[in-house]
Amino acid sequence: MTLRIEADWLADPALQRLLGALAEGGEEARVVGGAVRNHLMHREIADVDIATTCLPEETARRAAVAGFRAIPTGLAHGTITAVAQGGRAYEVTTLREDVSTDGRHAAVRFGRDWRTDAARRDFTINALYCDARGEVLDLVGGVADVETGTLRFIGDAAGRIEEDYLRILRFFRFFAWYGSGRPDGEGLRACARLKGGLARLSAERVWSELRKLLAAPDPSRALLWMRQAGVLTQALPESERWGIDAVHGLVAAERALGWPADPLRRLQAIVPPDAARLEEMTRRLKTGKSDRDRLAAWALADPANPAESDAAFRVRLYLGNPAATADRLALAVAAERVKAEGDPSLLPTVATLVRRFGEADAFTPPALPVSGHDLAEHGVPAGPQTGQALARLRRIFAESGFTSSREALLARLS
Repeated sequence: MTLRIEADWLADPALQRLLGALAEGGEEARVVGGAVRNHLMHREIADVDIATTCLPEETARRAAVAGFRAIPTGLAHGTITAVAQGGRAYEVTTLREDVSTDGRHAAVRFGRDWRTDAARRDFTINALYCDARGEVLDLVGGVADVETGTLRFIGDAAGRIEEDYLRILRFFRFFAWYGSGRPDGEGLRACARLKGGLARLSAERVWSELRKLLAAPDPSRALLWMRQAGVLTQALPESERWGIDAVHGLVAAERALGWPADPLRRLQAIVPPDAARLEEMTRRLKTGKSDRDRLAAWALADPANPAESDAAFRVRLYLGNPAATADRLALAVAAERVKAEGDPSLLPTVATLVRRFGEADAFTPPALPVSGHDLAEHGVPAGPQTGQALARLRRIFAESGFTSSREALLARLS
């Protein structure tokens, strides 16, 4: 029985025009990978990739004739990006097979055989094709695996991994997003045995995969299997003695309270709030400045204290880092909610922490009614003394409940 896709995204005139141009004169073109997989799994579709028998130069020529801007984004691997008017981009790749690989990079040979092209891909659910009419081509059993939520390497799992060791992390990342039940046994054993190959990958590739995994709707099962296979310790040794149990509670809190999935906060749940270790981790993984700064601020922030008075909390919020305080509170909410399942007397504590998280998450600091110019007019020398005076006045302003006037604050200068 032929499986056929009917969908607005496939009927898009630009996509149909591109597929038609690439299929002229005996050539073939099909949508491949994530768009087909996600449609069959009723998931959101972000990117639409195309595989074709056209050679890269011919792909570029045909795309241009069809009104697309052709960008040679990966000529050596047969990839052209065709950009439609309005900016929608389609990545188009010539059918190929890997000739040689060093575990990170592959030399490829272009071809015309769809089965050979499918065989070089990583997982069965990623090797599904459909033509312009929506007819699905499945050469590796991917449709059955989509239906059962099975994530399975194509062919020999160890062989697929040795072609590119990043596939170890992709195995767990795709399991987090698309898998159900237990991971495929052969794939899990191959990942455990070959995990040392992760050391051959660039830090950027490792961090990118970890971040995508942590962004899954619920990464806790994938993290558990990563831990059992020794892969998590290999990729993220900071998590080894800290534990991953807190992630499940954080995901539950996100769902119950309407918080968005936050990969950085989920990372905070599985690593210790140790500024020195986190600095070393972010340097090793080359996480980027914004992630590095957020993790450092979280490590240095005071732990959540539900016994603290509301007034003292607002002073600390004003004088500290509200975003880091919100991160601390979110993890505290998650932990206390888990405890409250067995001890309802903790529910008022949970409520306090949830309320304070809301305050911290939406906090906009009140404007200090005194400026450096005001201090200069009152004889405070420019430089460090101005900074010290402003810091003192900020605290006075906060401790007044943000009610002290400009005149009252300036009167305190003496």
